[in-house]
Amino acid sequence: MRVYLDSDVLIWHLRGEPKAKRFLKRVWKNDNLEPWTGAVQRGEIVFFMKPEEEEATLEFLSHFATAPVTREIIDRAGELYRKWNPSHGVDFNDAILAATAMETGGKVFTLNTKHYPMKDVEIEKAW
Repeated sequence: MRVYLDSDVLIWHLRGEPKAKRFLKRVWKNDNLEPWTGAVQRGEIVFFMKPEEEEATLEFLSHFATAPVTREIIDRAGELYRKWNPSHGVDFNDAILAATAMETGGKVFTLNTKHYPMKDVEIEKAW
């Protein structure tokens, strides 16, 4: 199964959080899980890394496939955003990751489950 890791999970790993390291170790060791991230989530990390973090960050991200953002994903994300932003404050980046998981049959691991109120996508707290 494809599992999409939200940027918060990846960022905490890069910051050295032991819980993040243990969580990712379990994901990588589980042959039933394919670790992915979304293009937008990768961008959230790459755009804000410091020059001295670039080599280590890009090496770390190389362990994840990156899902492209297709027209179908954007269209579905737009629907999710319009439905859930007014009541739950869903950001466009979270709507895109949820839509990515919905379109590909994947699951999202995050630390912010409140960012994903959608019922049609499997969301799980990473730790």
